[in-house]
Amino acid sequence: MTRALFAPGSTLTVREVLHGEVWLYFPETVVADDGEILATVQEDGCPLTFPEHPFGPHPWSQVPAWRGPTVLKLRRADTAYSVWKFFDGEVFRHWYVNFEQPVVRRSDGVDVDDHQLDLVVEPDGTRHWKDVEDLAPALATGRIDVGQLRAVLAAAAEVSARLERDDRWWAPWDEWSPSGLR
Repeated sequence: MTRALFAPGSTLTVREVLHGEVWLYFPETVVADDGEILATVQEDGCPLTFPEHPFGPHPWSQVPAWRGPTVLKLRRADTAYSVWKFFDGEVFRHWYVNFEQPVVRRSDGVDVDDHQLDLVVEPDGTRHWKDVEDLAPALATGRIDVGQLRAVLAAAAEVSARLERDDRWWAPWDEWSPSGLR
């Protein structure tokens, strides 16, 4: 299947979609796009917009802009997670695996649906799970359903196995730093 490519340096809109409706949107800058892996950057000060949503306010709805490190985000077609690379200035902080619905490409950006669970991978390879305690409440409140929970757990097992084998599809980005943007 041929996918439309986003030009490096262009801005796209990332929409977090929950139950078919946009819950949050924000701009990211395209670093590279080969049709399979889309690499974008979210930088400090990136405005966050929270439309009214039937599920209620987004957990970050009181935050008008991203306040934090530069983040390289790698989204791969048909993959139930994206991989983020966090920086303090030019210094690599850690990898971050964000479990989510596989990315949906649109003409002006992408749609994502965060499924709560995250995995932090430190520069030395040590790992720790983040937001595990949020899975049960997400299921209980209807933010995710049983099928999505199963998909998250399957993707988590896949990522863990990949890390054990050192089979990271994102490894070609190991040397990338924010200086590549300038």
